[in-house]
Amino acid sequence: MRVAGAAKLVVAVAVFLLTFYVISQVFEIKMDASLGNLFARSALDTAARSTKPPRYKCGISKACPEKHFAFKMASGAANVVGPKICLEDNVLMSGVKNNVGRGINVALVNGKTGEVLDTKYFDMWGGDVAPFIEFLKSIQDGTIVLMGTYDDGATKLNDEARRLIAELGSTSITNLGFRDNWVFCGGKGIKTKSPFEQHIKNNKDTNKYEGWPEVVEMEGCIPQKQ
Repeated sequence: MRVAGAAKLVVAVAVFLLTFYVISQVFEIKMDASLGNLFARSALDTAARSTKPPRYKCGISKACPEKHFAFKMASGAANVVGPKICLEDNVLMSGVKNNVGRGINVALVNGKTGEVLDTKYFDMWGGDVAPFIEFLKSIQDGTIVLMGTYDDGATKLNDEARRLIAELGSTSITNLGFRDNWVFCGGKGIKTKSPFEQHIKNNKDTNKYEGWPEVVEMEGCIPQKQ
């Protein structure tokens, strides 16, 4: 009886030790797997952070070279959302700033320093074109001029106003019509036509919004005046 009891005790101890060994091995494997997953996640997070694309001024797609001003702008959306003009990460005009309105929105910037000189909008549907013409005539040489339409920017435009805008480097202003969307960046005293201009016609067959075309956007790098 004592021999049988001793044998049972030995078997029980052996089973306990075997069970303990198996559990410890499984636990170590799980710990290794958990640590492996942790390190893998950490490596992935680090890689994701390192591969995150850099953000450039005004959210443009690539950095501007030295002695250039970064800009991005968009026309208004129908008669609901106003235009937006950003220069060197500074939003000059937008609905949030509450300084935009129906017609042509204009921001003037010092071509040497990038300093904002003025922001105004002129109602070209129900307003008078005369104040707009006087404003255009008063712009000084070396000034960067950024313009964007909202709702309708063309009905009250006359030949003189269009000529003055064309002298700033615009080629589309002669064709700007009722409720067209248009953005433009030029300058007073420019010797050539500006490369910064986008224009989309109001066309009932292609309009994105009822009665208005889609928003036009534009970005780029303006050479600093030396």
